[in-house]
Amino acid sequence: MSEQKKPPKSRVFFVGMKLLHKPGNKPPQEKNSFFHTYYKWLLWLSLSLYFFTSYLITSNPNTTPTSPDTSSHVSNSESHAVPRALMDSETNSLGVLKNLKMFVYELPPKYNTHWLANKRCGNHLFASEVAIHRALLTSEVRSFHPYEADFFFVPVYVSCNFSAVNGFPAIGHARSLISSAVNLVSMEYPFWNRSKGRDHVFVASHDFGACFHSLEDAAIADGIPQILKNSIVLQTFGVVHRHPCQDVENVVIPPYVSPESVRSTLENFPVNGPREIWAFFRGKMELHPKNISGRFYSKRVRTDIYRKFNGDRRFYLQRHRFSGYQLEIARSVFCLCPLGWAPWSPRLVESVALGCVPVIIADGIQLPFSSTVRWSKISLTVAERDVGKLGKILERVAATNLSDIQRNLWDPRTRRALLFNEEMEYGDATWQVLVSLSEKLHRSYRTFSGSDELQSDT
Repeated sequence: MSEQKKPPKSRVFFVGMKLLHKPGNKPPQEKNSFFHTYYKWLLWLSLSLYFFTSYLITSNPNTTPTSPDTSSHVSNSESHAVPRALMDSETNSLGVLKNLKMFVYELPPKYNTHWLANKRCGNHLFASEVAIHRALLTSEVRSFHPYEADFFFVPVYVSCNFSAVNGFPAIGHARSLISSAVNLVSMEYPFWNRSKGRDHVFVASHDFGACFHSLEDAAIADGIPQILKNSIVLQTFGVVHRHPCQDVENVVIPPYVSPESVRSTLENFPVNGPREIWAFFRGKMELHPKNISGRFYSKRVRTDIYRKFNGDRRFYLQRHRFSGYQLEIARSVFCLCPLGWAPWSPRLVESVALGCVPVIIADGIQLPFSSTVRWSKISLTVAERDVGKLGKILERVAATNLSDIQRNLWDPRTRRALLFNEEMEYGDATWQVLVSLSEKLHRSYRTFSGSDELQSDT
């Protein structure tokens, strides 16, 4: 009987023994022969079950396979490797933001949502001030406990009001509106006063940013309001040289382009589809550049383009609005992005998002999120003085490295980085804003309260 105890003891084994030992079943000799055969069979069955169970355990995708000999093992591990790698990549990247906390002030609606009565307010080129606010409200970085926050977002919309005469944003109210908001939060909360606004964030998403004027000379004359001098401004305006309108801690952000409109266009015209328009521009091109204001619009650049290339079959130039504007971009190889009153233009985002190579004609422009978007690999830069040579410049690019530029341009991560979504997505424009802010944590009172730098400013 000692040899009969060697097989692994299991519940099945003992149940079988109990049933087979009922009295009077068979003669003793037959019983001994039967049990001998039975134990051999049971030993074989137990060993088979043991090895089969071991096989199942080692085949489990949650464990490391010891011998991936078969094709089923290889395909199984591959099917799990791709999403896991992507997930790890996003987790590692999001680690930059995992400890960042933003408190969003809940201001009376006269500072923001009341302006949305104008339907264009939430959907025009200046609407990043609305989009960032909306995205932060549902973002995981939002903190409802202000003493835990690194930064404080002040949601004041200043670009929503359009004058009825010329369609330009009437932003003369911006300074008083922002001052009123600052007075409100400084009276109701202690956070503005303790840092003098160093960790407070505003959006200035129009021509000359925190100077709050559409014309450069007037913007420079007005300067940045003193009340914002210590704060962080998210602004579409940016140049690589010193300028009075960026003499504040700032992050250059893209102008707003509706992600829904881009997705709708791409459903019919994928980025790598046929492009029968060689060089495209639609927008304001004054035949007589001296505007009624007495100033030269676009520094004459758009006028020079129209005069030089309007008769050139390679160039598709249009001066009037068209509802199918994005469809034209999606069918174009090169999209001209000349300056207007300010260096930046929504065409920068529209061109990238729809796979058209942006031709940037704005001397000294600072482009948004340059650490993420490889502008030198996806665009062309032409000096304002060289617009008369555009034909030759584009011909040379088309004959040499156009396919490389397009391949880089069509990377969906680039498109994602320039578009604001209503709810923040990994890698999108609001996410890029927060990454930029995470690099300014030295301004956070919570992080460096009591530091020498902070004390010197208070």
